[in-house]
Amino acid sequence: MTGRAVLSAAILALSMFLVHPGHAQPYPARPVKIIVPTVAGGTVDVITRLIANDLSSRLGVSVFVDNRSGAGNTLGSREAARSDPDGYTLLMSSASGQVISPLVYRTIDYDPVKSFAPIGLVAEGSIILVVNPLLRWRSVAELVADAKTNPGKLNYGSAGTGTVPHLSGELFKSAAGVDLVHVPYRGGALSIADVIGGNVQMTFEASSPLLPHIRDGRLRALAVLSTSRLPDLPDVPSAVESGYPTLVVTTWTGLFAPAGTDAAIVRKLNGAINDGLRSPELKSALAKIGNVPIGGSPEALAQLVVAENQKWAPIVRALNLKAEQ
Repeated sequence: MTGRAVLSAAILALSMFLVHPGHAQPYPARPVKIIVPTVAGGTVDVITRLIANDLSSRLGVSVFVDNRSGAGNTLGSREAARSDPDGYTLLMSSASGQVISPLVYRTIDYDPVKSFAPIGLVAEGSIILVVNPLLRWRSVAELVADAKTNPGKLNYGSAGTGTVPHLSGELFKSAAGVDLVHVPYRGGALSIADVIGGNVQMTFEASSPLLPHIRDGRLRALAVLSTSRLPDLPDVPSAVESGYPTLVVTTWTGLFAPAGTDAAIVRKLNGAINDGLRSPELKSALAKIGNVPIGGSPEALAQLVVAENQKWAPIVRALNLKAEQ
């Protein structure tokens, strides 16, 4: 090769580097966005902000949250699915967004499984069955006995049709063989307020918003819908202990990337998340909102999404739940 040819090749290589500097830089080289498909202030949002803060220090770049709520979490999920698979746009979601809403909404233009690369499970909370404390029920057995004696006369509130609290109530009805009337609200806070006010008898909600009311005596917890008791409620039995082994519902959060994201990026993010979840600071912060760190491999999150789909799909079909975006 002549000297002129060598010089030309060097200039070409330099120009390619200048046009595509990211090719020579390790990930991440710029801020990372995590889309949260819910409104700010909810449990998923709070967990994401805790994780984003921790990841910022571990990755050495800013990690920020972008709330994109609407249409049962599907709007934010769609935006994440359509993003470049470069590791700079991620999605923090839950059973509501990744499993239930895709079952309920008639048309979504992404695949809740194939459109995403799972990164890792983050945290898990429990659904709790609570009742108004002025009622006589002090166990699930007493509630079920009254429900069987008075079919169709007891009711439960939920955060809305097709939400995890609603489907948890339907799962309870099926497991216990009782007939309860569903009263949907426009959000969990309204449902909880009406149980406290005595307008509905019970609700099934996430531990985070319920724990302060339980501690203050405004609500009575009859069971936690997890496989074991919660450290915050050591005297409240699990539904499994109460005789309902299939009545297990958790509120999990997991981090996803768009499908096609490089496996090395997924591994780096997974490792950073798992390291953070082992820290006492993050464990303590999650405990304050009724969650425990989970962590694990991307494959574990993928398997959970499949298992959750198998659990909720029959209930959604039986209720004929369909919604328009």
